[in-house]
Amino acid sequence: MPTTLVRDAAVSDALDVTNLIGELGYSVAEQFVRDRLTQLSSKAEDKVFIADRAGEIGGFLSFHVLPLLHVDGNLGRITALAVSSRFRRCGIGRKLVAAAEQFAWANGCVRIEITSGDHRADAHAFYEAIGYRQETRRFLKSRP
Repeated sequence: MPTTLVRDAAVSDALDVTNLIGELGYSVAEQFVRDRLTQLSSKAEDKVFIADRAGEIGGFLSFHVLPLLHVDGNLGRITALAVSSRFRRCGIGRKLVAAAEQFAWANGCVRIEITSGDHRADAHAFYEAIGYRQETRRFLKSRP
């Protein structure tokens, strides 16, 4: 079985990341992802991790560090995690989350939150299996 290496995303990963975003059910253009990867790579508090499986992109995770006003420390937020349907149940998700956790703790995060749609039961089971718990409620308002 090939080894999976977790590394920082490069702009050259845009097509693979775009395809993985598509597997999540979102439609975005490759140029949008390319621009976003460029933007995020320029900020120390943002990181996109890539799971590279023998030269093939098996998944990605986007992570953001946010300062908290009401407690000492930062909040880490996983805003997207996708593993290719070809590589699910191979430990890629765990490796990506472990890399995000290491980055979070090194950057003063006191907790990490993951946003996940209510319809993603398999993702919720995965998060619980790796030690996350459902704790809060999110309220959203979209721009008119």
